[in-house]
Amino acid sequence: MSVFSNIPDHKILYKGHHFFLIYDSYPVSPGHILIISNKEKVDYFALNKEEQKELTSLVEIAKDIIEEGKEPDGYNIGMNCGEAAGQTVMHFHCHVIPRYRGDMDNPRGGIRHCIRGKGYY
Repeated sequence: MSVFSNIPDHKILYKGHHFFLIYDSYPVSPGHILIISNKEKVDYFALNKEEQKELTSLVEIAKDIIEEGKEPDGYNIGMNCGEAAGQTVMHFHCHVIPRYRGDMDNPRGGIRHCIRGKGYY
């Protein structure tokens, strides 16, 4: 059973047809939201076309929720698909991570930093 299977209702920020949104329990930055599939699906590639379409609209909803209380300067949106990519919870979830000027010295390269030395080009 997934760690996402028993999220209390009071922690759910929004519920869609195929997904729900919560604040990340270990946020990278203030406002970090997870979009989690209602059904246990391993990763993005296990989602059907209808789910993929809804996911796109939920990224926008997550952004709106974040911007109700904060003014981010940018976003990282990401999914880890498979253990080799760093996935540790095998239940689909997408991170919507607000970024703020000065939250790291040099953000250039963004997610390319997941492989040492590949972030700077």
